[in-house]
Amino acid sequence: MEELKIALKEQIIDALNLEEMTADDIDNEAPLFGDGLGLDSIDALELIVILDKFYGIKLSNPAEGKAIFTNIDTIADYIAKNRTK
Repeated sequence: MEELKIALKEQIIDALNLEEMTADDIDNEAPLFGDGLGLDSIDALELIVILDKFYGIKLSNPAEGKAIFTNIDTIADYIAKNRTK
């Protein structure tokens, strides 16, 4: 699971052009939106693309994303349970 979290962080850094950050800079339990990493709704769309592209997960209901994208731990847990790739 730790390898998944590191890969996920690197994919987020690449997709969102967070060049000044490393995987170590992102706390697994820190919120991704608001006070944490500071992502916004456009970034949420990029996270949906990451799930589809790398893990074969298609979110049919965008409202699901709010719970799934809470932090790195919640995304990794969702991927582990639902991945097709």
